[in-house]
Amino acid sequence: MLTASELNPAKALVNEVCLSGESWMHLIRKGQTFRIEDLEGNQAVDTLFYNAHDAEDRYDAVQTIARQRNIYLTTGSKLISTEGNVLLTITADTCGRHDTLGGACAAESNTVRYALEKRPMHNCRDSFLHALSHSPCNHDLGLTKRDITHNINFFMNVPVTPDGGLKFDDGISAPGKYVELRAEMDVVVLISNCPQLNNPCNAYNPTPVRLLIWD
Repeated sequence: MLTASELNPAKALVNEVCLSGESWMHLIRKGQTFRIEDLEGNQAVDTLFYNAHDAEDRYDAVQTIARQRNIYLTTGSKLISTEGNVLLTITADTCGRHDTLGGACAAESNTVRYALEKRPMHNCRDSFLHALSHSPCNHDLGLTKRDITHNINFFMNVPVTPDGGLKFDDGISAPGKYVELRAEMDVVVLISNCPQLNNPCNAYNPTPVRLLIWD
């Protein structure tokens, strides 16, 4: 469901740009609103969420899909944790579809899907791990590679085929489209702004996104 926000970016506490292929990790406190803006369109933003006080309690794709009875996320969707808690609620969405099934690219998947010579390419799994190694947000959480679980792909278009397969299709996002989420508890967000060049999820052209947080 398409829903615009009345929040003013000029009044945001955090207003940062994450370049394609880069990672980003940040604390979002209960009651704050978090926005991901697709600056140039057709970008895929691989995202994970963790309870800031118990990292074992993290975004769970299965529980989220089952609770919404929908594989896609949009306004009103609640992101459910492994312990059945509501981590965040989507409160505004000008794109209308966000993927829960496609997962994150990795050196191994790039090799299998595209070609052996694609293995050294940048990929989302390595971006996640880079953030865990360098972000101060992870000092207390102690997240490691075992904590990189199934993620959300904001703005990514992954239709399900009639025979139950998945397709990576041209995106339905556009420059300036955004999604906003209200934190229902203190959460840590971990983002890989996808560097994928080999399929239409990024229009074969990965681009930056803007990340904002309001009280």
